[in-house]
Amino acid sequence: MTSIVNFKPKAEAVAMPLQASEPLSAVEPPEANMSVPAPTVETGTTRGVEWLRTLSNWLGQCLPPLLGFVGLVAVWALAAQHAANLPGPVKTWDAALVLFADPFYVNGPNDVGVGWLLLNSLERVALGFGLAVAVGVPLGFMIGRFAFLDRATGALISLLRPVSPLAWLPIGLAVFKAAHPSAIFVIFITSIWPMVINTALGVTSVPKDYLNVARVLRLSEWKVFTKILFPASLPYMMTGMRLGLGIAWLVIVAAEMLTGGVGIGFWIWDEWNNLNMEHIIIAIFIIGFVGLLLEQGMTLIANRFDYRNAQ
Repeated sequence: MTSIVNFKPKAEAVAMPLQASEPLSAVEPPEANMSVPAPTVETGTTRGVEWLRTLSNWLGQCLPPLLGFVGLVAVWALAAQHAANLPGPVKTWDAALVLFADPFYVNGPNDVGVGWLLLNSLERVALGFGLAVAVGVPLGFMIGRFAFLDRATGALISLLRPVSPLAWLPIGLAVFKAAHPSAIFVIFITSIWPMVINTALGVTSVPKDYLNVARVLRLSEWKVFTKILFPASLPYMMTGMRLGLGIAWLVIVAAEMLTGGVGIGFWIWDEWNNLNMEHIIIAIFIIGFVGLLLEQGMTLIANRFDYRNAQ
C-alpha cells in the first residue's frame, strides 16, 4: 500500500515536466518569425502619411490666397472689358516687364527708375517713423507710469489722433517751407499716436503686485523700468509700432501726391497726368506688396521679443 502511494506522486512529478516541455518543442526560434519586408512596408507607409499630411497643410495655407488672387484678376479682367480707360491684366503685365527691366535708371533729377522712387519714399517713411518711435515710446511710458500725466494728455491725444493726415500737410509746409521735411512731419504726427496709446496701455497693464514687490525691495525707478515695466509692456509697444508703420506707409503716398518731388506717391500723380493707367496699377501693387512686407517684418520682430511666446 505504501509503495502504491509513493509511486503515484513520482509518476505525476515525472509527467509534469514532460507536459510543460511539450509546448517548448513546438516554439520556433525567434529568427524564424522575423520578416525583413515588414519594417520596410511600415516605414514606407508612415512616410507616405507624413508626406500627405505635409502636402495637405501646404495646400490649406497656399491655396486660399491663390484662389483669392485669381478671383481678383478675373474681376479685374472683366471690369477692363467694360471700361475703356482701364487696362487689363495682360496689358499691365507687359508694361510691368518693361518697367522692371531697368528699375534704377537715371535720366535726370526727375526722370528716374521705379526703384529710386520706392527708395525715396522708404527713406521718408524711415525718418518720420524713427522720430515717432523716439518720441512716442518714451511718452507712452511716462503717461502709463504717472497718473497725473495720463489725465493731462488724455484729452489732448483724443483731440489730435482723429485728424486726417492731409490736414497736417499745410502746417508742415508753413513751418518747414519745403516738401521733404513736410512729408516727414506728416508721417511723424500721424504714426506717433498708436505707439503712445499702446505703450501706455502696456505699462498700465503691469500687475500691481509686481510694483508692490519693487516698492518693498526699494528698487530704483531705473530698475523698475528695465526689470518690470519694459519687459511686460514690450508686446504692447511692438503692436503700436506695427500699427504706426502701417499708417506711415499709408500717409507717404498721399503726402507725396500733394508735395511733389521724387517718390512713389508723386509718380502715381504724374502718371495720372500722363494718362498712363498701366503704371498707376503697377504702383498700386508695389505699394501693397511693400506694405505687406513691412507689416510681416514688424510682426516677426514683435513675436521674437514677445515673452509670452517663450517656451
